[in-house]
Amino acid sequence: MESDSQLVVRAQSGDQQAFAELVRRYSALVFRLAVSILGREFIPEAEDVAQEVFLKVHHAIESFRGEAEFSSWIYRITFNQAVNLKARVRFRSPHADETVLYRTVSPGPGPYRQAETAQRDQAVAECIKSLPEVYQSALRLYYWLGAGVGEVAESLGVPENTAKSYLHRARQLLHGMLKERGYSCD
Repeated sequence: MESDSQLVVRAQSGDQQAFAELVRRYSALVFRLAVSILGREFIPEAEDVAQEVFLKVHHAIESFRGEAEFSSWIYRITFNQAVNLKARVRFRSPHADETVLYRTVSPGPGPYRQAETAQRDQAVAECIKSLPEVYQSALRLYYWLGAGVGEVAESLGVPENTAKSYLHRARQLLHGMLKERGYSCD
């Protein structure tokens, strides 16, 4: 199995199979990062972001100098593309409302428990959205995408200790906001 750097060199020389392999390796990660920034209710927009990212990568692969890992480069492009989209459209609310909760039947917890969980999840989402963008991204990369602190730092373009500080500060702010709303974070 070829390394990313070997595939990049081949893709830079016009090898479309090498580029296709890079797309195969990174398409799911790019999509998940886009969804983590935009929100799960904006999956179609995240798919568009992923397509735009790979178009940008295809057009810019020749200028990739290899000063960073390919994965960091593509994550950075994805991050910027998703944040730009989010800023451009000033995110409209999803079309679903609370009635969706009542129409959902599940063999799991009862409706009251489901409503409580949905309210808590909504509160967490609202609190995360009110955090500075860099804190939102750090949380999403770390918790949702499972990136390590080093990967978070690389994706955000900051030293590792700064990434740790972002995560710590984001958790503190989130904890305080949830506590103000009456949710226990124990």
